[in-house]
Amino acid sequence: MTRTHYDEIGKPTSISLFSGAGGLDVGFEQTGFHTVFAIEIDRDAADSWRINRPKTAHVMVNGDINEHLNDIAAFHDVDVIFGGPPCQGFSVAGKMDPCDERSQLVWRFMDAVEMVRPKIFVMENVAALETLKKWENIRTGILNKGKSLDYNVSFKVHHTSDYGVPENRDRVIFIGIRKDVGIVEPFYNQLSQHKRLPSTARETILSVGLFGTDENPQTCTASITLAAHPVMRRSPYAGMLVNGAGRPIDLDGIAPTLPASMGGNKTPIVDEIALHDPSVPNWFATYHADLIAGRTTPEKSSIPSTVRRQR
Repeated sequence: MTRTHYDEIGKPTSISLFSGAGGLDVGFEQTGFHTVFAIEIDRDAADSWRINRPKTAHVMVNGDINEHLNDIAAFHDVDVIFGGPPCQGFSVAGKMDPCDERSQLVWRFMDAVEMVRPKIFVMENVAALETLKKWENIRTGILNKGKSLDYNVSFKVHHTSDYGVPENRDRVIFIGIRKDVGIVEPFYNQLSQHKRLPSTARETILSVGLFGTDENPQTCTASITLAAHPVMRRSPYAGMLVNGAGRPIDLDGIAPTLPASMGGNKTPIVDEIALHDPSVPNWFATYHADLIAGRTTPEKSSIPSTVRRQR
C-alpha cells in the first residue's frame, strides 16, 4: 500500500512504533490522524490496542520490529511516525546498562524514519535520556542521524502535569521535521497553548466512582503493614513507612508516576476517610509526624481499616 491510497480518507496518516496498548496513539487519533501501520512485540498490549480500535485493528502487527522493517518501508512518505522505544535501559529505575539490547531499539526507530521519510517523527522516552551525561552519546546520535536525513531535530523534557495529566511524569520528546516541511520552534509555540492545571489526586480518584462499587471495584487485596524500620523523609508521602513499594498518596497533590508493574504491595495507598473529607488529616501524615516527634513507634501503631490500596 502507498501513501496515496490513504489520501482518500482525508486524514493525515501515521505509523505507530512500539505502540504498547496505544497511549501515544490516543493523542494522535484525537487530533485526526489515521494510523496505517502499528507494531508491538507484547501480545497482551497488542491485543489491547486492537480491542480499543476495532475499525483499524487489522493494521496492528504483533511482532519484533527488527523483523518488520521492510513492512514499515512500504508506507513511504506518511505524515508522522511516532513511538516510544523501550526505556528500561535508560531509566534511573533500572540498571542503566549501556549494553541493554532494548536501548538499541531507538536506532530501529530511526531506521524506520530513514526508510519511510515521514514529514515528522516524534520519539518519546524517559527524562534521563535527556538529563544524564551518561546518555549524551545516544541523544547526540539521534540528533545527528535526524540531521543526516535532512530533518530539523530538537528534544525537550516535558512534564505531563503541565498539560492537565493528573500524574507526575517527565518524558523527553524528540521531534524531527523534514526540512522541506518546516522547523520545530512553531510546534513548541503551539504546544504551550495547551498547558493547563491537572486535577489533584483526590479529584481524580473520586471521579472514578465510589470504592467497592462496580464502577470502582476492589481488585487489589494486598495487605498494608507498617515497616518495622521505616525509612524517613521530610514528606510522609516519600520514604518507606510501609512494607512493599506502594506509598501513601498525597490527596491534595498530583499523583506520583504509576509504574507499569503496579500491583500487590506496589499499589498506592489511600486514606478513604480523608479522601471524602478534606478537613480530616491523612492518617499517614499524622503517623509520620508522631514518628518524628517520638510519640509513637511502628510497634505501638496500627493502620485503620479505612486505609486501603487504590486499585
